[in-house]
Amino acid sequence: RLREQKSSSSSSPAASSQQQHQQQLKNKSLLISSVAVGHHANGLTKAASSTVSSFANSKPGSAKKLVIKNFKDKPKLPENYTDETWQKLKEAVEAIQNSTSIKYNLEELYQAVENLCSYKISANLYKQLRQICEDHIKAQIHQFREYPFLSSCVLFLKKIDKCWQDHCRQMIMIRSIFLFLDRTYVLQNSMLPSIWDMGLELFRTHIISDQKVQNKTIDGILLLIERERNGEAIDRSLLRSLLSMLSDLQIYQDSFEHRFLEETNRLYAAEGQRLMQEREVPEYLHHVNKRLEEEADRIITYLDQSTQKPLIATVEKQLLGEHLTAILQKGLNHLLDENRIQDLSLLYQLFSRVRGGVQVLLQHWIEYIKAFGSTIVINPEKDKTMVQELLDFKDKVDHIIDVCFLKNEKFVNAMKEAFETFINKRPNKPAELIAKYVDSKLRAGNKEATDEELEKMLDKIMIIFRFIYGKDVFEAFYKKDLAKRLLVGKSASVDAEKSMLSKLKHECGAAFTSKLEGMFKDMELSKDIMIQFKQYMQNQNVPGNIELTVNILTMGYWPTYVPMEVHLPPEMVKLQEIFKTFYLGKHSGRKLQWQSTLGHCVLKAEFKEGKKELQVSLFQTLVLLMFNEGEEFSLEEIKQATGIEDGELRRTLQSLACGKARVLTKSPKGKDVEDGDKFTCNDDFRHKLFRIKINQIQMKETVEEQASTTERVFQDRQYQIDAAIVRIMKMRKTLSHNLLVSEVYNQLKFPVKPADLKKRIESLIDRDYMERDKENPNQYNYIA
Repeated sequence: RLREQKSSSSSSPAASSQQQHQQQLKNKSLLISSVAVGHHANGLTKAASSTVSSFANSKPGSAKKLVIKNFKDKPKLPENYTDETWQKLKEAVEAIQNSTSIKYNLEELYQAVENLCSYKISANLYKQLRQICEDHIKAQIHQFREYPFLSSCVLFLKKIDKCWQDHCRQMIMIRSIFLFLDRTYVLQNSMLPSIWDMGLELFRTHIISDQKVQNKTIDGILLLIERERNGEAIDRSLLRSLLSMLSDLQIYQDSFEHRFLEETNRLYAAEGQRLMQEREVPEYLHHVNKRLEEEADRIITYLDQSTQKPLIATVEKQLLGEHLTAILQKGLNHLLDENRIQDLSLLYQLFSRVRGGVQVLLQHWIEYIKAFGSTIVINPEKDKTMVQELLDFKDKVDHIIDVCFLKNEKFVNAMKEAFETFINKRPNKPAELIAKYVDSKLRAGNKEATDEELEKMLDKIMIIFRFIYGKDVFEAFYKKDLAKRLLVGKSASVDAEKSMLSKLKHECGAAFTSKLEGMFKDMELSKDIMIQFKQYMQNQNVPGNIELTVNILTMGYWPTYVPMEVHLPPEMVKLQEIFKTFYLGKHSGRKLQWQSTLGHCVLKAEFKEGKKELQVSLFQTLVLLMFNEGEEFSLEEIKQATGIEDGELRRTLQSLACGKARVLTKSPKGKDVEDGDKFTCNDDFRHKLFRIKINQIQMKETVEEQASTTERVFQDRQYQIDAAIVRIMKMRKTLSHNLLVSEVYNQLKFPVKPADLKKRIESLIDRDYMERDKENPNQYNYIA
C-alpha cells in the first residue's frame, strides 16, 4: 500500500486533489496511521494530512528509510459530502433514540464525525445534534403530564426512572459516536456544555423542570419514604435511582431536600410528642435509637451524602433535644434505682449527640446522688446500716460512671461534690459511724473477709472518709475503739491496723495519726517491760500464783478514762505495789495511775459439772471472788465490799446473773438488777466450752460514751478556733470582721457556724487577746 500511495503521488503530479482525497478515504488504514503520527498526546491537536514516501538506498544491502511529509495542498471534501454524512449520523442518532438497530458501522460513523470536524463544520454539527436531542426529549413530556398520578405513584415513578435510564444510555452511545466533536470543538469552547452535560441540561429543562412532573416526582418519592418510615416494604433501588437522577441534574437540594427535611421535621415532632406521653423512658430511648439507625441506613442506601447532617440533626432535635428534661424527670431516677446499665449507656450515648444534653444529664445526676444519699445519711433508723449502704451506693455509682458514662471526668467530679454535700448534711454522725464500721471490720472474730478483701474494704472506706468535714470526730471515735482493740488483744490483724494507719496518715497528715501511732508504740514497749518484769518476779519470792500483765499507757496518746477507786483483794494490791517499785526504779519521775475499768482477768472456777475458766472484767472478778467467802450477798453488800460505782455494779451483776452465761443466780428473777436483789453462786452452771468469755453489758454506757467523746471533740475544736484566730491576728495586727472570718474558715478543717465563731471572738476579746477598734467596731486589733 505504501508503494501504491507513493507511485500515485509521484508518478501522476497532474492528478487532481479530489482524486487524491478519494484515494485517501478508500485507504482507511493509511489514514488512521497518519492520524496516529500527527495527533498530539492529549487528543486536542488536529492531525495534518500527510503522505508517506519511501526512498531506496542506491547501495545494495543498506537499510531502507521512511520519511513522512505533509500534503502540499489540503484535500477538499466531495460535493454533498456534508449533507450525506449528517443524514447518516442523524439516522444513527434516531435509531439509538428509538432503540432500533443502526445501519452503519460505528467506526465508520466515528470517522465521519472526525472528517466533518477536520473541515471546520463542528459548530454546525453541534447545533444539529443538540436540536435532534431536544426534539426527542420534548416529545417525551406529554406522557408524564397527563399520567394519572393518584392511581399509582409507583408506576409513575418507574416510568420517570425508565425514561431517565433510557436517556442516559442513549446519551452514552451518542457521545461515543460524536466523541471527536466532544474532545476537540467542545473542549476549545468553554461556553459550550459537553455532549453529556447538554443531554442533562435538556432533560432538566424539558422534563424535570416542568412543574407538574417535578411535583408528581417529588411527591411520589416523599410518599415512598413516608411508607417506609411507617414500616412498609418499598422499592429502595427505585428511590436510589431517582434521587441520584436529581443529584445528576443538580436539583436535589432545591427541589427535594428542602421539602424532605420539612416533612421529616413535622413527622418526628408529632411522633416525639405522642410517644413521650405513651411510652416509658427505656422504650422511648430504644425507639429513638432505632429511628436514628434507620435514617443513617437511608443515607447509605438512597439519600445523598449531603443530607446526612441536616437529617440526623432534625431527628435528634425533635426526638431528643425537645424532650431532654422531660426524659430525665420521667425516667432517670427509675433507671438509676434499678441499675439498668444498658439503658443508662444508651441514654448517655443519645444525650451526647445533642447540644447541651450531657450538661442537663449531669445536673440531674448530681440531684439524684444528693437525694438518694440524703435518705441514707439523714434517717437515724438507718444508722446501723449507714456505712455499708454508703459503700454499696458508691460502688454502684462508680460502676455507672465507668460503664455507662465512659469515665467522663465531669461526672466523676460531680459525684464527688454531691457525696461531699449530702454526707455532711448531718454533722458528726457519719464520721462516728465510719469509725465504728472500721472497728467492726478490724476486730478479731471478723471472719467475713480475707486480708485482700479487708484491704479493699479499707480503701473504699477511705474514699467515703475523704468526703467528711468532721475528721476530728472520726479520729476521736477511732482512737477509742482502737484502744479497746489493743488493750483487750482483740485486733484481727496488726498488718491491717498498720495499713489503716498509713492510709489515714497519707490522707490527713502525720499530726492526725501521731497519737494513734503512739498507742501502738505503748503496746510494743509494754511487751518489752513485761519480759523484764517476769525476770524481776523470778528473783522476788512472792507467794501465790497470780500472773500479772500490765500495759503502760502514755496519757496524751490514749482516750481519757475516768479513774475509779475499787477495793482490790490483798494479793492484787501486793502485785501492783511490786510492779510500781519495779517500774519507778527504772523510770524515775513518772507517775502511775491504775485504770480499773480497763482491767480483765481469767478466773478458775469449779462447778458440779467440772472445772471451767472464766474470762471476765476486773469488776466481774471482784464480784465473783466474794462468793469464795460466802453463799449469798445482797446488792448493797456487794457494793460496799467492792467499792464499784452503782451503775457499773448493776451492769456487772446483770452480765453475771441475767446474761447467756449465768454463773450467779439472782432472786427474784428478772432482767434488771433492782435494790434488794440477792445473788448466790450457780453451782449447776453448764457450758459446752472450757474457757467462757462473759461480756460486760455496755448498751447504756455506749450512749454516754458517745456523748462524752463528742463533747471532747467540741472542746478540742474550741481550742483550735481560738488558736487559729490568735495566729491570724498576730500576723495581720489589724483585720476587719469579714476578712478574719474567711481566713479562719480557710485554716480550719471542720465546719463552724458563724454564731460559734462570733462567740470565740468575743471570748478572746474578754481575755484581752484582741480588741475592737474604737473608731470602727467592725475591725479588730491584736493586743501584744
